Amino acid sequence: MTVLTPGLTRPGAPTVRPALTELRLTARTFHLGTTLEPGPLTLLTGPSGSGRTSILRAYEALARLAAGATLEEALPDPAAWTPERSAPDPEGRRGFRIGCTTTGPTGPIHLDLAVQTHPELRIVGERLTTDDGTELFTSALRDPTRSTVQAAWHTAGLAPVTRAPLPGDRLGTALLPLRVAGKTAGQRQVLAGAEQVVVALRSVFACDPRPERMRAPTATGTPHDTGRLLPHCGNLASVLRRTRTECSRRHARLVAAVRAGCTGPVVDLRTEDLPDGRTHAVLDRGDGHHTPLPRLGDGELRYLALALVLLTGPGVLDVDPVTEIPSAYQCLTVLADDLDRSMDARQVRELARLAAEMCERGHVRLLGSVRDTAPVREGVTGEALTVVDLDR
Repeated sequence: MTVLTPGLTRPGAPTVRPALTELRLTARTFHLGTTLEPGPLTLLTGPSGSGRTSILRAYEALARLAAGATLEEALPDPAAWTPERSAPDPEGRRGFRIGCTTTGPTGPIHLDLAVQTHPELRIVGERLTTDDGTELFTSALRDPTRSTVQAAWHTAGLAPVTRAPLPGDRLGTALLPLRVAGKTAGQRQVLAGAEQVVVALRSVFACDPRPERMRAPTATGTPHDTGRLLPHCGNLASVLRRTRTECSRRHARLVAAVRAGCTGPVVDLRTEDLPDGRTHAVLDRGDGHHTPLPRLGDGELRYLALALVLLTGPGVLDVDPVTEIPSAYQCLTVLADDLDRSMDARQVRELARLAAEMCERGHVRLLGSVRDTAPVREGVTGEALTVVDLDR
């Protein structure tokens, strides 16, 4: 359950889509900490071990927590999150801190989380604050023998705060809409801040196209076929079958993108039904010749999948956005580690150009990592691109 706030849904108001504008992390293995300020299109670069993957996983973990996942679900390998240089406290406990800032209708809202990874995984502290320092919500571990934390949220009524225990394995901010009544101005402020953070974090699609899975035909019309693209893009053919019929304009844009990034002529991107009931995709070369996707190279397949992701949205991608908020008030963030893996310079350049175009429209943001920034800079110029070199 998510409570709608006037700032997001007021008729006639300017559309201000909540977005993450700062990520704070002290869990980069060897590194003690980093702060990242992603823009609409941000690419991380740096040598192996510089923390590119760790940053993207941290963002994804926050997204999963905001969607209601437990710490164990969001952090399947807790030990990997503890910086090597961090020392245990006097009680032998170790952990890390992670936080973010979101902007939106309520202004900057800061979320800071302290997580204990040893001797057991649990949240030991959480703070949700406004830019002027007002504490909307806090939680703290008072009794290590209990599975709960003591939480308090801003009320501004007869009592300044309301206190209650909350589970120690879930993000308290995501639980506030179920606990806060919204009767006072202070409570409504808490709900607005919490909703902004949840909306900004939940609309995330961590995409890692796997060519070996994309080459296999996909089954359509089965109970397991949701028609939404999975992160590994193994069901690409069934999704293309859907998108081709739903929006001819978007499909034409995808065909143009594929033409720019694939070898040889491309006049269309089609799907064909096989005798066994499965579906595969083909490139229509325009002379009666069709090239099945399994014959494409790894770079071409990854390029095609990522182009489709950038041109679609939550209705097509396998994400869990806040359904109570209209999609026009949300912004999808695509996370793409090793964005340029297996691609040649031309493909990276064209994909970066497409990403910049889509990010400029405001409905999608991209945070990824690349090994070589030269092709990216050829495709995108000016302030549309933010490159963060983690080796500096």
